[in-house]
This record gives sequence, structure tokens and C-alpha cells, in this order.
Amino acid sequence: MIEPRQAIEYIQFETSRKKETTGSTIRETPVALTVNGQVWTTFMCTPVHLEALMIGFLYNEGVLNSIEEVADARVCEHGDNVDVWLTREVQKPLSWTRTSGCTGGVTAVASIDQPQPASRSNEISLTAGQVHHLVEMLFESQELYRETGGVHTSALSDGEKILLSAEDIGRHNTLDKLAGMCLMKDIWPAQRVLVSTGRISSEMLQKTARMDARIIASRTSPSSLSIELAEAWGITLIGYARRTRFNLYTHPERILVEETQPS
Repeated sequence: MIEPRQAIEYIQFETSRKKETTGSTIRETPVALTVNGQVWTTFMCTPVHLEALMIGFLYNEGVLNSIEEVADARVCEHGDNVDVWLTREVQKPLSWTRTSGCTGGVTAVASIDQPQPASRSNEISLTAGQVHHLVEMLFESQELYRETGGVHTSALSDGEKILLSAEDIGRHNTLDKLAGMCLMKDIWPAQRVLVSTGRISSEMLQKTARMDARIIASRTSPSSLSIELAEAWGITLIGYARRTRFNLYTHPERILVEETQPS
């Protein structure tokens, strides 16, 4: 197994003084996905939870719908390939679309063709205070970030607590890892909220819809297309989320304002 941190030496400058020091940085490494013996694509990723990354990616791409369709998934000896064997034959996509952002991922699904979430039974509402609390819990769950910086974190919540979290140098990978963890651990709360440090672009919104989350909050901005898709697919989209404030872009009916007590 490849260590997600890499020891480094560097020179630190402070008020025109320099000193040699040591530390660690997040590791970025290529890992190939092989499905039924055929190489599909290569991810630039942080080498933790690799089986979850690949299974979640296949789920978010609509290749599989349940963990029962996965016969086996294992990381190779050198950590640069994950073999996923499915219980049925699947067709490798003829082309991939490079998604936006640094360390962008790939997808074979066109955003405009993404179906609406299948379930409408998981409706949820949160108070503004609950949103702030989830953001605070997300920041507290950032273990690798505190050690190395330069890494994204996404978390799955039921609205009250963080159930699962995933870290990776690629924001897309964090949502794929979460989907894989849900499948592998059989954790699918009836009410699903996603919280992420990564920018919510159209493909991040696509993964949110596939995971049937009704609310997604990010510490940074959404893109124009993600706002359009969130409105069309019935997803509450929150951006610039901090411990004390956030911007609400779509379906505001799910976010409640607490009544203030009279002075």
C-alpha cells in the first residue's frame, strides 16, 4: 500500500530569514482502473480507499447499481492499478469527457442526460444552524489536510452527524470514494446531505444526483451549469459555506431560519 503522505525537505523563508526544514505533502499518483480484465482509465489521486474510489466511480457513472454486481475488487501489489471484476459483462465507454478543475476526472455521462434522482422519499430540511454545524464537522474531519494541506474532503451526513468522509487531491474523487464506501459498508441513510471543500461544478452535481442527496454544501463557489442542474433536479445547492454564513442558490425551501427569542 502506498503511503498517502510523502516526506519532503524544503527551505522556509520568514521575514527575510531562511531555514531548512522537513515536512510532508500529499501524494498524487496515477492509478489505473481495470474492469473485467480491460483497462478503462487512469486516475490521478491520493492512494487511500482505492477500492472505494473505483467502485464508487462505476456507480456514479451508472455502470453498476449495487455492490452485489461486484464479484471482486482489489488493489494490485504495486498500488498502481485496481482490478474490479463484475458479475456481468459491461461495455467500456468509447470516449471520456475530461471534467473541469485541477486534477480533473473523467466521465462518460453527459450532464444533460443525467436522470433525476430515483427516490423522492428522502426529503429533508435543515436549519441554518445545522448547516453551519455540518460545515464545522467537515473541517474537523480533515485529517490529511491538517497534516499536509492541498487535499479536498467530502462528507456524507444524515443532517445530524457525519457518517462517512473521504479525502483526496481531486474533488471529484472524494465523491466517488464516498459512493464506494456507501456501497461497501451498506450505509445509505434515508436523508442524505453532502458537504465538500471542493467547487461544485456540473460533474460534482451529477455525482450528487446519482447518490440521491437532496442538499449539497461547499466551502467555495458553484458553477453556472451546476446551479441550473440543481434547480432542474430538485437539489438544494449551498456555496461559500462557513461556520457562520453561506450562500443559498437553489431550492431554498429546505433551509429553515430559526426563530429568534425576544429580548
